[in-house]
Amino acid sequence: MRSLDLDALRCFVLGIELGSFAAAAERLNRSPSAASAQLKKLEQQCHTSLVTKIGRHLEPTEAGEIILAYARRMLQLNDEALNQLVENSLTGKVVFGLQEDFSDVLLPQLLGVFSRSHPNLQLQSIVGRHQELMDGIQSGELDFSLGWRGEKSAPYSELLTELPLYWYGPANKYLKESINISKPVSLVMLDGSCIIRQQAIAALDREGIPWKITFVGRSLSNLWSAVDAGLGVTVRSSFSHPDTISKLDGLPVLGKLRLCLDRNQYKLEKVQEQLYDELKQQLTLYIKK
Repeated sequence: MRSLDLDALRCFVLGIELGSFAAAAERLNRSPSAASAQLKKLEQQCHTSLVTKIGRHLEPTEAGEIILAYARRMLQLNDEALNQLVENSLTGKVVFGLQEDFSDVLLPQLLGVFSRSHPNLQLQSIVGRHQELMDGIQSGELDFSLGWRGEKSAPYSELLTELPLYWYGPANKYLKESINISKPVSLVMLDGSCIIRQQAIAALDREGIPWKITFVGRSLSNLWSAVDAGLGVTVRSSFSHPDTISKLDGLPVLGKLRLCLDRNQYKLEKVQEQLYDELKQQLTLYIKK
């Protein structure tokens, strides 16, 4: 019976998720020609074409979609098995901070799997505001954190990407219509230290659009609830938002925010560095979706 090569499967999955086998090769520290050879090898093993080019992007064929689904499961089992055998000897503690914008996506998708793969490790995640995370980095309470770059930065900060900001209102069309015609613009925001709030107000002021703060929340979930209730509009990135919220048009164009991983030392411990690297990979894949 034929067997599928796991290295070729890994290259195939990354190539599809990143939209480029050159990018997959870079991630795997291989040459582009080596990645192309891996794809050719996998197609030979499957006796069919697995990808097709649409514009500048690669898309899986019908057979490729089938292999992609199985490949992800096979690679997850392979990685978990090796982690159980090799990494169970690792002990220690990792304390990771993140802003609420990312917790709904990363906590179940990354930290849950990481924790199960490393049962001898004590993994703690802390969700907080930018200033709280920076204080945790400075005091040593946090090993590293994920969040927007503000005026105050950590001793060591790695820029991951820049994400655009958007206006959001309720998905309910009647509430949305009433908000669109209201003047001054009703804003649902966090407190005055929030860098997103500062950008939103600056954008309105540049266009001479009057505004008022109708709700001040202490958490992102507070903001979404207030927007859903029709109390006003808010500003966030497109990383994650509830189904009851939708993007709004007709308001000033907003800027971008820099997404960073911050830490308090140049070199992390082995287990901390592993979570750090896995977090970077998961974020890259999620952002490119």
